[in-house]
Amino acid sequence: MDIKPFLKTLPNLPGVYRMINEAGEIIYVGKAKDLKKRVSSYFVKTIASPRTKMMVGHIDHIEITVTHSEAEALILENNMIKSNMPRYNVIFRDDKSYPYIVLTGEKYPRLAFHRGAQKKGNQYFGPFPNTNAVRESIQLLQKVFKLRTCENSVFKNRSRPCLQYQIHRCTAPCVDLIKEDEYQNDIKHASLFLDGKDSEVISQLTHQMNEAASSHAYEYAALYRDRIQSLRQVRTKQFVSDFSASDADIIACVEEAGEYCLNLVMIRAGRHLGDKSFFPKNPADLETQDVIETFVTQYYTNQTIPKLIVTQQHVNQALLSEFFKLNYDIEVKVINKAIGDKRVWLTMAQKNAQIALKQKLMQSESQENRVEALKVIFNLTESFSRIECFDISHTMGEGTVASCVVFDKGNLQNKEYRRFNIEDITPGDDYAAMREVLTRRYKKIATGEGIKPDLIFIDGGKGQLNIAIEVIQELGLSDILLVGIAKGEGRKPGLEQLFVAGKDEPIIVKKDNVGFHLIQQIRDEAHRFAISGHRAKRAKKRITSSLEDIEGIGAQKRKNLLVYFGGIERIKNASIEEIIMVDGINKKLAEKIYDYFH
Repeated sequence: MDIKPFLKTLPNLPGVYRMINEAGEIIYVGKAKDLKKRVSSYFVKTIASPRTKMMVGHIDHIEITVTHSEAEALILENNMIKSNMPRYNVIFRDDKSYPYIVLTGEKYPRLAFHRGAQKKGNQYFGPFPNTNAVRESIQLLQKVFKLRTCENSVFKNRSRPCLQYQIHRCTAPCVDLIKEDEYQNDIKHASLFLDGKDSEVISQLTHQMNEAASSHAYEYAALYRDRIQSLRQVRTKQFVSDFSASDADIIACVEEAGEYCLNLVMIRAGRHLGDKSFFPKNPADLETQDVIETFVTQYYTNQTIPKLIVTQQHVNQALLSEFFKLNYDIEVKVINKAIGDKRVWLTMAQKNAQIALKQKLMQSESQENRVEALKVIFNLTESFSRIECFDISHTMGEGTVASCVVFDKGNLQNKEYRRFNIEDITPGDDYAAMREVLTRRYKKIATGEGIKPDLIFIDGGKGQLNIAIEVIQELGLSDILLVGIAKGEGRKPGLEQLFVAGKDEPIIVKKDNVGFHLIQQIRDEAHRFAISGHRAKRAKKRITSSLEDIEGIGAQKRKNLLVYFGGIERIKNASIEEIIMVDGINKKLAEKIYDYFH
């Protein structure tokens, strides 16, 4: 396109520009304080970045939208990036929802880890940056307030206190060892604590301790005293001073070798909850300021927005504050010149980001070396990229599941993993299972749907490989390289044999070959994925059928077992001697129950 006439028409106003290719796809969205200056900068002769040159080479035309302010342009840019996912924009991916702590809404509420949709009637506290932060907080709350964490199915069927009661982590509301109003009082204190109202909790506990002492209820007074001491110890460890807001995020960004890492330190209710690192997609050619601003606009779309954000210099604090006000109607203070404790926390976040980025770069370099070594082992071309690996898992023919894991672009692609339930075969026939999964997987690919792999690994020896060869040839996909990974002598890792389609003898590879390590990694991942699927399928079937499938177990004996053990899981883990203790269960029946679950 002749760009000069178009550039002359651009206004010196804030707005958003969209770069569009011949196919009509938006390949880049940007915001500008001055559209004329910003868009014109892409068409100067001195563009240093190969990536930007490549992008400009794909532009067919450019569209613009003028806005009232730069902040409004930032909002529009963010919305357009989310809806179009342009290939040249920085994209922050965070596939998992953040974890929360939940206090359920039952008569005796349960304290639990939660991720996902929130239900009415429950209290949710968070989000937390990682699962460790949640689990540590739950352990702390158990220690101080002794709340139940068991599933409702276990809670309703208990006839005696569990181990949590014995180690002073629960007050056993399941068997009425605590009154409802006392338990609700503990729930109230836990809720206040999670909301950051430590002083209020300590004040109430102090009042209750004094009242108990005045009434000569010294055992209760000692209990309250111990809780107060525990809370004070926790507050000393977790409380963050010198912050003007009890909720704050500290965001640091570092760059190395063209890669960026952002580290977010999360402070909620005055406590340091942990941190999380993010690696943006398509960060090349951007300044640190741009990466941070893009992160902020994308990250807080689905996250709790704190009252304070501390970040590095050069970030436009006024722009970000206005962004939150216009987009969410929330007043957020953005600090880009941290001093005192804020500076200490920002330095810590920068250090976390540096460490995380170095680890990622090292892993990336190591993986590249593995891929290159793999190419040498199988004499693969430079265009080689995609591997798919299959494994079969079952127990004596029961619950057969096949797995397919995918390695592409230098990494395992877990979003592309697939499991296949294998039903219409003779139980335990691994060859039939392999034939079915390969046929189902590649039938569509043979018709042009989906992505064809360059290499297929089969977890098995010559027999399994021959089945794979038959299926692939029947489907007309003979250009895919097939390799069987047979277990070595004694099934020891490192002694595996590699059988390649078309060759009679296995390939000999040294145990220290990094390409061989990649093969093991992919094979082990397929094995893990198959086993986890099989176990879930088997557990679902056994829980569904429960005790009903065991001959000699009627309704009354089922009830006796569930009441005595408190649920199916505990019956599964019980010994024969423990099962005999249940009313109506003799040794022969106990052995039958034990054998069923093992």
